[in-house]
Amino acid sequence: MDDQRRTTGASSFGAWEGPAIGLLDLDAFFASVEQLDHPEWRGRPVIVGGSAERRGVVSTASYEARAFGVHSAMPSFQAKRLCPQAIWTKGHFSRYHEMSRRVMEIVLAETPLVEQVSVDEAFFDVTPGRFSRENPIDICRRIQRRVADLGVTCSIGLGTSKTVAKIASEREKPRGLTVVLPHTEASFLAPLPVRALSGIGKATEQTLSALQIHTLGDLARQRPDEMQARLGVAGPRLVMRASGKERSRVKPAALHEEAKSVSNERTFARDLTTTEELHAAIGHVSELVGERLRAKELQGTHITLKLKFDISHTHTAQRQLSAPTNDEHVFGPVARGLLPQLWHEGTPVRLVGVAISGFDAPSQQLSLFDEVPQDSSSSKLSEVTDQLRKRFGKDAITYGRDFRL
Repeated sequence: MDDQRRTTGASSFGAWEGPAIGLLDLDAFFASVEQLDHPEWRGRPVIVGGSAERRGVVSTASYEARAFGVHSAMPSFQAKRLCPQAIWTKGHFSRYHEMSRRVMEIVLAETPLVEQVSVDEAFFDVTPGRFSRENPIDICRRIQRRVADLGVTCSIGLGTSKTVAKIASEREKPRGLTVVLPHTEASFLAPLPVRALSGIGKATEQTLSALQIHTLGDLARQRPDEMQARLGVAGPRLVMRASGKERSRVKPAALHEEAKSVSNERTFARDLTTTEELHAAIGHVSELVGERLRAKELQGTHITLKLKFDISHTHTAQRQLSAPTNDEHVFGPVARGLLPQLWHEGTPVRLVGVAISGFDAPSQQLSLFDEVPQDSSSSKLSEVTDQLRKRFGKDAITYGRDFRL
């Protein structure tokens, strides 16, 4: 289907009035990269995720696999039952980051105001007159064409706010361009279910349903003070966002790691809501951070856990260790221990991140053939694992952990 038919609300009109915020979401990104790198997998169901025999979790499913009901954060054993013919892969994250960097360079060529919120998602500001006088819709179409030239595709939502852009980006997938024209935000949002708004999970949905609030239009008509009494401090903001009046700015974020910290984070297509899911996600992200720390020969003493509940609400907690480390077997459990400070069971979480800072002297490089004594620390085991994977590939050695992507 061509671009024009995949575009909603983009008929000819006058000059764009007010902010123009886009949200680019790469379509089934990890699976799409795998299909790009393995042409024989194209058109077939592909699942990037952990082993069904090791209590793994689905990270990304291709659209062919989604047709069978498979989705991200689903237990791998369930996905295997739904789609036994799927091709499984643990994932190649350095390759995904490389492709992500190339996509972000395309967006940066259009505007310096790019806020990358995950490896496969970014807000961008193309307000006319700020950096270009070109129609924002034409810019979005060009971005889509250039991304497609890389061998992957993206869906874009375009509106006057982050909230509208995010919801619009989810309306048409894959390769969709959904445009919500200025002054049409309320009519676009009104018929949608309240769950369409990030930050509204099962518990909040049930509370709203008990009040006969089922759509964003219903929510937009509520008095902010009454919603604060029912939902706490988040209530008034939800009313504002449901009415299309949210105006948070795109905040350019560094596309490269800061020298003073090493971090990794993942955004999930479906919110995580259970302790088991959160622990698995933290363990997975910690492993990626540990690998990057050892590659940089760094050890740190400050652990930060980051959770994002919706577009605008991010919470962090920190803890300092008595000695520097680059071993996820050490700092991973500490990160999990910070979870109760930020989160209560059932609250939906869309992004999980772990960062290490407070660096000490660089750690020593371990020879691939160094003997690992029986009483050696888990840190040496992790370093040897890194060396084996670097030399023989990511699948050369695996752990039986809960979250193996």
